[in-house]
Amino acid sequence: MIAGWTANGDTIMVEQMPIFGGYTGGVEETAICDVATTLASFSLLSGNFHLDGPIHIRWGITTARETLKIAGHVAAAIDANTDLLIANQYYPVAGPCTEMCLLETAAQAITDTASGRELLSGSAAAKGVAQDYTTGMEARIMGEAAIATAGMKVSKVNDILEALISSYEKDYAKAPKGKNFRECYDVQKVTPTQEYLEVYDRAVKRLEDFGLPM
Repeated sequence: MIAGWTANGDTIMVEQMPIFGGYTGGVEETAICDVATTLASFSLLSGNFHLDGPIHIRWGITTARETLKIAGHVAAAIDANTDLLIANQYYPVAGPCTEMCLLETAAQAITDTASGRELLSGSAAAKGVAQDYTTGMEARIMGEAAIATAGMKVSKVNDILEALISSYEKDYAKAPKGKNFRECYDVQKVTPTQEYLEVYDRAVKRLEDFGLPM
């Protein structure tokens, strides 16, 4: 497939999502694996950009403290030493129309932006496994949190992330499933319901309380 795509002049995205706590080990070892597979996607597979997303072996998400730490350090290292285009996939544990889902997504967008990722990809709410449990509102918080983070000092970003992640990580085991697309969007107009807009506003207010200038 790679040979065919290359010969055809296609844009090639290579995705890999190392599993923290799996065969690659802990934070440091998974980060090494992440950097290696990122480089391999360009050198061996002719990738034009690389889509990352470290996964927590227990929770199956990218928004955990450990996986964000891996993603942030890896992106910063690659950004400082190469001109490669890198992206990140988003898998929060909570579902749409919940504050937790939006806060998780914002945490990853903040991490990605501060560490130098060029592209953000997502967000696949409810771990990306529940049918119809993804909407445009999760992408909206991702974009707006990234814009608010751009140019911020890393020390400030770390303070915000500490408060933000601490606010939701205790709820992984009881994360709200939320509502599917048809329940929280007007499917004729493809616009969010008033309920979801209010949930969004509450999430934005919490981010502002944590210090993010939304």
